[in-house]
Amino acid sequence: MAMLCFVLDLRSLSSPILRDLKQLANYYSISAPKINDNCNRIRSKSLRDRIGLCYVFKNRLTCSDELKVAYNPSVNFNLRDFHHAVNNIPNDAFSPEFDKSGALCCKDLKLSDVLNNKVIYSWGGNDKDISRKIVLLSSCIVESLDYVTKKALTEAADKCVSVEFVFLEQNSSHLGDSTENINNFIKQIGCLENCSFRTYLPDLYTLLGLVKRWLQELKEDMEELLQVRFLFNVNLINNLNQISCNLSASFNPLIDGFIPCQTCKCHGIPLDQSNESKTKRSCCPVTSDKLGALDLIGNSVKIGEQTILYMPSFQCIQKLQQVSSPVDFNVIQRTNLGLLSEGLITGATYIVTPSTCHDLEDNDKSELNNQLFQVVCSVLNSLDQGLVCSSNCNIETAIETSFKCYYILLPSDKGLMLLRRLAGSEEVLPIPDVSQFISSMPAKEIENTVQASLLKMEVSEYNPVQHERGFHRKLNLLVKESLQFGAIRPKTREATSETDSTLQDSSAEVQQTMQNVDVTVMGEKTSQLDTKLSEDKTSACITQEWEQLIITEVVNMNSPTCISKPKLDHPVPSPLQNNRRVDEKTSRILERLEVPRQLKRKTVSPTISSSVSADMCASLKKPLIPFGPDNTIDQGPTASQPRKPSFQRRKR
Repeated sequence: MAMLCFVLDLRSLSSPILRDLKQLANYYSISAPKINDNCNRIRSKSLRDRIGLCYVFKNRLTCSDELKVAYNPSVNFNLRDFHHAVNNIPNDAFSPEFDKSGALCCKDLKLSDVLNNKVIYSWGGNDKDISRKIVLLSSCIVESLDYVTKKALTEAADKCVSVEFVFLEQNSSHLGDSTENINNFIKQIGCLENCSFRTYLPDLYTLLGLVKRWLQELKEDMEELLQVRFLFNVNLINNLNQISCNLSASFNPLIDGFIPCQTCKCHGIPLDQSNESKTKRSCCPVTSDKLGALDLIGNSVKIGEQTILYMPSFQCIQKLQQVSSPVDFNVIQRTNLGLLSEGLITGATYIVTPSTCHDLEDNDKSELNNQLFQVVCSVLNSLDQGLVCSSNCNIETAIETSFKCYYILLPSDKGLMLLRRLAGSEEVLPIPDVSQFISSMPAKEIENTVQASLLKMEVSEYNPVQHERGFHRKLNLLVKESLQFGAIRPKTREATSETDSTLQDSSAEVQQTMQNVDVTVMGEKTSQLDTKLSEDKTSACITQEWEQLIITEVVNMNSPTCISKPKLDHPVPSPLQNNRRVDEKTSRILERLEVPRQLKRKTVSPTISSSVSADMCASLKKPLIPFGPDNTIDQGPTASQPRKPSFQRRKR
């Protein structure tokens, strides 16, 4: 994190430098980074104030050089106050002094008045992560640094405060040579590690480049350099097969326009328009308190993410509209593609084809349009040139912008053309200084070895079909892993309701059958006393008929279809009805044929599965329990005395 303090020597500077400082503030106002909070929602970080402005001028009354602070940085950056401070800097303070050779010179730069606890050391609070830097712009050279200035610079080095002297050299014919003064000044600050000296020609492009370099220093904590490594499949030299590099952006994208908004008077923060449209009530973004009509500032303009300007009206501000077809591109000039820097081409690539006959009403016009397109593409391709165009539309966002967007139309030998966006003057950043990375010429041996290693690599034209990114391969592996859980078909509402209705019908049927059984049993108990005498007479006949029935039932039990749908329509005889005495032969038959308790407790429903039926068949196929020597059932320790069933007399 850096804080810049600009010190302007108005005694030797003209006013154009003030315009460039305003541009620096404009750049910084839209440079608020976006961070993720604990709720993973993207929010804008508040823009801290890290720009200070001072100037040195000659007081006409006292005829002495004085330092004045024009803009004192506070907690949050205020673009309006900074512009107001620059506008109040005096324009008539130009009063140069000349030495014996005729060059501009000055006796004191008032650095001791800046390097103290009242100015630079107090700015930024107690934040130790802030690196402070003083940028002194002047067109004159100090003859000699006095003791107070040298002491202040030494103390600044101990507090990690750097000082950069920017000398804007004047090339006027009436001015003398300042080379000797520059060399003497460099010798004086050579022993100080925190001091640097740079010389520039004060033209338009140089000043814009300086502003963008200062912007990079302010954004150093926001956009750190990305460290990368390039790995080769061959050794470049010895056992080294990689190169470590840093990635930096070549342009700084700007916003497409300024958006009108509403802010609260209590904090001056823009209101969330999406929530306001849903609730139809305005709430403070900080306290969430409901705001009335008097608590809102309607005439506000949003600059970037966190910079707000209060306007008297919205007459000059229009909302950004969606682009309407067709979009106009104004052709400005031709440009040589061999000299075009690839770092200026930004954004996505769009394929350009001529309009079809469906787009044009007349077929003759459509054919002529196709021929013109082919000729323009062929001529530009033969010249290796492209067309620079401008438009008030951002193709990537499909929104009409408040500023011009520049594009380049690139030809090809395939009969098609490509449209790419070009960076404007405000977006281009200065190229990094390569001289600091190149210390000396590489040895001839290293050059030959690296060249031989690179020539071993395959050379071919890039074909995107032959270079897969691995999307389908990765997705197929994920799907294959997911299929290990099995393809479970979800139950639909129709199937669920149908199953529920079947179960309800089965339960109702079983319940109704049991009620019929109870009624039948009660009826049998009532007629038990009346039929007791007549049943004794027919006992022998029933025994003979039951022996024949046993033989038939045993054969059926050994068959595969041993279980059928129970006949619940007929009454079930109760074993407790018959208390009469039977002979020994009939008792033996009844004991053998008694149904076990487990089967009596279970009610067979119509929806029994096949697996349950098979188990019940297997249980019925077990051999009968043998008798003991005393003509009784050989029961286990947990067996109970079986109940003897009774038989209903046939009705004649």
